[in-house]
Amino acid sequence: MSRSITLRAAVVSVALLALFLLAWQLATLGGTAATDMDPEYAALMGATATQGKSAMPGPVEVLGTFWNHITNPFYDNGPNDKGVGIQLAFSLARVLTGFFLAVAVAVPLGFLIGMSPLMHKALDPFFQLLKPISPLAWMPLALYTIKDSSASAIFVIFICSLWPMLMNTAFGVAAVRKEWMNVARTLEVGPFRKAFQVILPAAAPTIVTGMRISIGIAWLVIVAAEMLVGGTGIGYFVWNEWNNLSITNVINAILFIGLVGLVLDQALAKLVKVVTYPE
Repeated sequence: MSRSITLRAAVVSVALLALFLLAWQLATLGGTAATDMDPEYAALMGATATQGKSAMPGPVEVLGTFWNHITNPFYDNGPNDKGVGIQLAFSLARVLTGFFLAVAVAVPLGFLIGMSPLMHKALDPFFQLLKPISPLAWMPLALYTIKDSSASAIFVIFICSLWPMLMNTAFGVAAVRKEWMNVARTLEVGPFRKAFQVILPAAAPTIVTGMRISIGIAWLVIVAAEMLVGGTGIGYFVWNEWNNLSITNVINAILFIGLVGLVLDQALAKLVKVVTYPE
């Protein structure tokens, strides 16, 4: 039954994608012509399309450019002309650095909060105050204090990755079954052994779920952060191509952002399954 549903779902997905691409192609053939646009906006867009042809590129043009990007992803023609592979590598390096720094802080602190009602009550007001703040609101302060755009972007990723992992870890640790804790107490298991052999295996699915949420948020935030700080990264690539009025490259960058985000999410989803259903 499950295999049949999977097959039918795949067929529906392919059909929906085909319909979307067809509608997109037809819309670009008969859309708003550059000569029909407001003159000032047409000049801003650098539009040169002829009557009856949309200024928006169609899927055929976008996919052709996409192929050019993946066949030569690491070219470097100067500060403002680097391949999409180089831009993604910079973004991934920042995301993973900030993410793993957040893991190093959130998991131990989450254990402390989950195991100690006193610390939970003491720290909860601070968390409730800081958690709603947009990560990008920290960017000016980071730039002022750190004075390095790349390190500031990593700091913003650290901030946005911290809260989901911290909250999930604290919740997972606090939710460990009381029977298991009572057995560990009866056997006089030490605190470190109890944390690693009793609490960690039980809380691991919740902790890794928090990591999965965090990596998704981090990948969202890095694009906006790099638009602000410039230099390198896929966010800067999007903004630079917009300034060059290359809508085709902007759409391609959006596709790459989505694909890398999908890979990151699925990697953490596999880890969730591993810790939830260990062999």
